[in-house]
Amino acid sequence: MTVDRRDFVLAASAAAMATAVGGPALAQPAGRKLGYAVVGLGGYGLGIIIPQFKNCQHSRLVALVSGDPAKAKRVAAEHGVPEKNIYNYQNYDSIRDNPDIDIVYVCLPVSMHAEYTIRAAKAGKHVLCEKPMAVSSPECEQMIAACRQAGKKLMIGYRCHFEATNLEAIRRARAGEIGKLRYFRSEHGFTANNPNAWRLKKAMSGGGSLMDIGIYALNAARYMTGEEPVAVYAHETTDRNDPRFREVEDMIEFELEFPSGVIGSCMSMYSANQNHILLMGDKGRIELEPGTSYRGNRLWVGNGRENEITPPPGPGATQWAGQLDHLSQCVLQNKDPIVPGEEGLRDLRIIEAIYQSARDKRRIVLKA
Repeated sequence: MTVDRRDFVLAASAAAMATAVGGPALAQPAGRKLGYAVVGLGGYGLGIIIPQFKNCQHSRLVALVSGDPAKAKRVAAEHGVPEKNIYNYQNYDSIRDNPDIDIVYVCLPVSMHAEYTIRAAKAGKHVLCEKPMAVSSPECEQMIAACRQAGKKLMIGYRCHFEATNLEAIRRARAGEIGKLRYFRSEHGFTANNPNAWRLKKAMSGGGSLMDIGIYALNAARYMTGEEPVAVYAHETTDRNDPRFREVEDMIEFELEFPSGVIGSCMSMYSANQNHILLMGDKGRIELEPGTSYRGNRLWVGNGRENEITPPPGPGATQWAGQLDHLSQCVLQNKDPIVPGEEGLRDLRIIEAIYQSARDKRRIVLKA
């Protein structure tokens, strides 16, 4: 996103926060809540997304897509979804005949994102797709083209763009509270213990820790600085004797060069737990730890950790509700999402350059 678009992100979030605390808000069209079909009843779709609909003002769960019929029936009964709105991966295209479904949320392994996004668009549905958007930038481009051709909106699940602590950090950085930004740092990682997990299979995940958890550090570098990197340099450290890392990387560090002279230093890993964001200016620092967690994110502004900030409410009751409702409102008001397919495409292009840099052991200049 450009700096202008990032300013729009802040303005949109501020308007939503004003609504949350009883201030003036943009008029919303009257009408029903938009219906979501959640595709994939794994840990994230079932454990995180589906429970969030109770916190939404403009969105509701109306359909499920799963390869496990017994599980789908159980989840449908628990969440008030009629059995007629249960689909599998074979009859998925028949969602075109269901007027209850306005939006499809793709919560599948990364290798399946492109197929189920494109099929949803062809079925006449708007799409919210989890990140990373796809396993390659050409797949991202195909997804964008399919939604554009169908006249449907495509949004990527960058939940931190709706998370109160991150939004407050962006606001304070833009307001110049730490002076001129000079340096950005972020480390994201967790211990991946199951060698049979899909995320450790390259054909399903597209890559290792960089694709999975490193994308948080990369995307944060872009939205916190408000700039697009012009070059990258990366280094990978992976023990290929470890059964977890026979196909994907463990640890990868990458440096981002920004037009203003800001240097971004990032790290992703599958062998240690870390979740941290730091912005250093010539007059102070902004620090978040954890920075992109599901809950408990903390923010400090100043010269250390003596001044902890409690941010105002975000655009929804939770970051996920804010995300779900944002796309519903974009559909209702015919506006573009603040994290469209182009945002996911940009991250994938940079990730591909990071992998190339690590392989070639050289600095890679990014295309504008």
